[in-house]
Formats: sequence, C-alpha cells, structure tokens
Amino acid sequence: MDLLSLLVTIIVVGLIFYLLYWLVGQLPLPEPFGVVARVLLALAVVVFLISILVGHTTLPSFRFR
Repeated sequence: MDLLSLLVTIIVVGLIFYLLYWLVGQLPLPEPFGVVARVLLALAVVVFLISILVGHTTLPSFRFR
C-alpha cells in the first residue's frame, strides 16, 4: 500500500508541476525571466522528487554533528 501512495503522490505532484510549467509558458514574460522561471520550476521538481524517493529508501540516514 505504501508504494501505491507513493505512485499517486508522484502523479499528482507531477500534474501540478506540469500545469505550473505550462502556465509559465503561457504568461507573456520577457525572455530571461521566463527561462529563469522554468529552470527554477524544474529544479524544484527535481529536489522534490529526490526528497520523496530518498524518504522511501532503506538507506541509513546521515547526521552531521
């Protein structure tokens, strides 16, 4: 059941980020700002997916002292 909830979460978050990416493409932003917004959105997606997937692994957690 845990894997199913992970899959549903990834699909829902993917749809939300896709709609935001599409919305940034539809807004009449000047060229550098549109590219920066898309890069920041893609970076947020990658960081979010990594945090979700690392949270579901059995790797030992790293603690900095």
